[in-house]
This record gives sequence, C-alpha cells and structure tokens, in this order.
Amino acid sequence: MTLHFDVIWPYIPFILEGVVVTFNFTFMSLLCGLPLGILLALAKISNPILRWFGEIYTSVFRGTPLLVQLFIFYFATPQITGYTISTFEAGVLTFSLNSAAYSSEIIRAGIQAIERGQWDAAKVLGLSYSQTLLTIILPQAVRNILPALVNEIVDLLKESALISTLGEADLLRRSQIVASEKYLFFEPLLIAAVGYYVMVMVISLLAKVLERKLRHA
Repeated sequence: MTLHFDVIWPYIPFILEGVVVTFNFTFMSLLCGLPLGILLALAKISNPILRWFGEIYTSVFRGTPLLVQLFIFYFATPQITGYTISTFEAGVLTFSLNSAAYSSEIIRAGIQAIERGQWDAAKVLGLSYSQTLLTIILPQAVRNILPALVNEIVDLLKESALISTLGEADLLRRSQIVASEKYLFFEPLLIAAVGYYVMVMVISLLAKVLERKLRHA
C-alpha cells in the first residue's frame, strides 16, 4: 500500500473549507429544529388533537429515510410549488424537520420525567402553566436530557454529509472532488473523516462543560 499525502497536501485547505459549510448546515438546522422540537414535545403532552398531530409528524419523519426526505424537498419542491429551492434551503429544511421529530421525543420524555408533585406545588404557589414550564420544569428537563440532545446534535452534524449528494460543497463533497481529480481516495476521505471527528469532539467537549455547569447550578 502506497500513500501519497504529499500530493494531497496542497488541497487540504480546499477540503477543510467544507467545515464551514458543514457547520452552517448543522447550526441553522439546530436553530430551526430545536424550537420546533420543543413545540412538538409540548403538543404531545397537551390536548388529544395536538397530541395526535405531534405523533403523526414524528411517525412520518422517523419512519422514512432522511435521504428520501432530502430528495423530496429538493427535487419535488419546484414541481409542486414552482419555486426553485437551493441546496442550502433544502438541506436546512430537511434536517430541521427531521431533527425536530427526534428531539421532540427526547424533550417530551425529559418533561414527563419530572415528578408530578412539582406541577402541583407550582399551582399552589399561583404560578401559571407557562410560568411553571419555563421556570421550573424545563430547566430540570434540560439538565436531564442534555446527553441525549448532544447525541442528536452529533447525529445531525454527521447526517449533514448527505447534502453532498446534491452537489453542495461541504466537507465530504470537497474531499470527493480532490479524490476524483487525483485518483487518490483514501487520503482525502481520511482528511474528511478527521474533520468530522474533530467537530464531534468539540461539540462533546462543550457539552461536558455545559453539563458540569448545570450540575453545579
């Protein structure tokens, strides 16, 4: 086996520029998907109609492949609406809606894990439902579900590599471009793998710091 990192070395900056694209997809998808996940979680513990909607939504997005969802939003949107959606818009929309389905289950479980007595005590103190949820229940739930939410963020970051199938110049796509030009596949793909690994480790480290602070709070 012969490796040619000397040939790939000049292209490393080009490949690593994809880190920014990957991060943008992950950040925007998280920014849109997490609030939607919270709303879905609240819907699942409210009245039967909203609970039904939340369950159907989660079932659809958890029961179909993410790649199929991505292709539907990218290729079918122009046909159905007449709007030519960009790869960035299709990616963020797909990842946000998909992530919301998974995160809603995590958040719902975290909320329901809080003992009922705290709701009753807050009611006795005169707190409204929203005040109880925001000031008492959610802070405790976040501390309990943080590891699971971090796993969801990590999965979201890794799944963002699927956007390369639409030609978006993310980390994986850039490594594939270099590989096809130089007919060397192991070296650029290894660089991409290391890039993903470093991003995951950074997220995990930040999550541990946050978890430690929440534990001491």
